[in-house]
Amino acid sequence: MTGAAGFIGFHVARALLAEGRRVVGLDNLNAYYDPSLKQARLGMLRASEGFEFVQADLADRATIAALFASHRFASVIHLAAQAGVRHSIDHPHDYADANLEGFVNILEGCRRNGCGHLLYASSSSVYGANTKLPFSVGDRTDHPVSLYAATKKANELMAYSYSHLYRLPVTGLRFFTIYGPWGRPDMAIFLFTKAILEGRPIKLFNHGNMRRDFTYIDDVSSLVSRLVDRIPREGEAEGGPPARIYNVGNNHPEELSRVVTLLEKELGRTAVKDMLPMQPGDVMETFADVGDLMRDAGFRPQTPIEEGIRRFVNWYREHYGI
Repeated sequence: MTGAAGFIGFHVARALLAEGRRVVGLDNLNAYYDPSLKQARLGMLRASEGFEFVQADLADRATIAALFASHRFASVIHLAAQAGVRHSIDHPHDYADANLEGFVNILEGCRRNGCGHLLYASSSSVYGANTKLPFSVGDRTDHPVSLYAATKKANELMAYSYSHLYRLPVTGLRFFTIYGPWGRPDMAIFLFTKAILEGRPIKLFNHGNMRRDFTYIDDVSSLVSRLVDRIPREGEAEGGPPARIYNVGNNHPEELSRVVTLLEKELGRTAVKDMLPMQPGDVMETFADVGDLMRDAGFRPQTPIEEGIRRFVNWYREHYGI
């Protein structure tokens, strides 16, 4: 598993370890956000007997090739990436290195060493400027509005080509806004919680007129652990190679203003709101059609936003001693 010390990777690794599986976790522990949070997640994973950690960079071709050759992984879950829409505007080369060159190294490792299934993280950002809602996997995704989105679309195309050429089973997961305990500090719910507790203004872009398909992390991690063994078959998707793509969302977008209200209630404080215009690369609304995932994997999001935010705030207070 790549990105094992990341938010989603950490939770998926814990789910797999709880099932008695052995997990080799890879992460470069970069400083895109506070590395101490990554180290804390990693410390919890290292407490499990079945976990082995490798610190390496995805773009290091020789190291990744050697890792795959020595382990010959039965399955690979590729969650590592340079994340963040806004960061991609000013740091494009980070995305080319991690999301493009790094992904080629993963694909090559899989195809040369007998991997039976590659699951990889895509993103709802591939839908770009689409206005038809909900977003469906069959919709066009050829107008990305950020470099980050473009690299994620490129990942889908690269995976499909390897599946076609080498019959490598691949499953792409278009994650919508994932949140919960141990979340990323650059994501809205984490940013809002920190700012409200510190008495600082929260930034509401497009003057708060945004909707997001918030998806709780436990619903996601249990799904990914199930999908490891659901290997795509030849011809399953429109008669093509063993390649599938799924939306992973809650199938229910929330107004950002309502999320702020729920946080204010849980934190017992009123937010100071800084209303700002739309940011470059952002979209007004995300909404996932998860019908395929419900049919193929029995996916049913279980966590309402009220409960998810309560759990996140409880974790935040405990972790930071507030």
